[in-house]
Amino acid sequence: MNAGRRRLLVSAAAGALTALPFVNAAGAARSEPFPIRPVMLWVPWAAGAATDLSLRLLAELAGPALGQPVVVSNRPGAGGTMAMGLLTQSEPNGYTIAQIPQPVFRAPFTHKVQWDPVRDITPIIQISGVTFGVLVASDSRFRSLDDLFAFARDRPGELSIATNGVGTTPHLVLETLFTERGLRYIHVPYKGTSELTLAVESGQVLVGVNSSGFGPEVDAGRMRLLATFSARRSKRWPEVPTLQELGFDIVAMSPYGLAGPRGVPPSVVAVLHDAFKKAMFDPRFIEDLAKYDQELAYLGPADYARACRAEFAKERAAAERLGGVRGAVN
Repeated sequence: MNAGRRRLLVSAAAGALTALPFVNAAGAARSEPFPIRPVMLWVPWAAGAATDLSLRLLAELAGPALGQPVVVSNRPGAGGTMAMGLLTQSEPNGYTIAQIPQPVFRAPFTHKVQWDPVRDITPIIQISGVTFGVLVASDSRFRSLDDLFAFARDRPGELSIATNGVGTTPHLVLETLFTERGLRYIHVPYKGTSELTLAVESGQVLVGVNSSGFGPEVDAGRMRLLATFSARRSKRWPEVPTLQELGFDIVAMSPYGLAGPRGVPPSVVAVLHDAFKKAMFDPRFIEDLAKYDQELAYLGPADYARACRAEFAKERAAAERLGGVRGAVN
């Protein structure tokens, strides 16, 4: 065989092989089953917090449906937004996902961030929302929000109030309740519910505003709930009024869900969605949510993506009203 004919045959063979999807890198990635190794779920709250405990159970329940374990790791701080940086640095292959709390949609309007909560995520599933409340120790002098306002008015700068971080929903609600009335308070941010609860119980701070991981403490009589941020009274604490009932036009439940980095393939999203949806509707998970006064708020990938865009727009409008828009990253 002469050299020219040999080169022609080699070239043709190479072209034929390149055309076959299962031998090139992109085709191999597409044909690889998912998942073939553990999935990492980042939780942007401290270990032991209410949301952390619920998501650990959810991960445990989703593992069998995936055929691989879901490993939970914590990255608290920055008001629940730390996981966004991890997502933007991860490959969009479905092996790295994170909880997406409400502060993620607010952060671009309150301080400079290097990510966009709509552009840089792939929504997978919405899970639930939280019940927020205003709490004091059981032996506190405060019996109502009016007591808090009166104390702040009579003793400016002495009312210490703990939340789960700067820029979180509790913090913004406090700003509305106090600063719009010309009252001052000392804001004390904590990374997790357990730290915050201990601080209020021990008297390190006078008041706490947080999600309903405080439930066991209230039920045990160690803390007193003054008000909730829900649209209606809690079935668990029907004697506690909502902010709306007290005359404040405020309802906040901070829906949350799971998402991956931008660009996760739809087929991988479908596998993750189906596994976590099955886990969500497991009676054990529903019972666990009820311990924290939460209910399922399921949305699939498309509806959750729309909800994320709506929340981002809502946070932009709220920031503009407060005069705090600094501009989202584009």
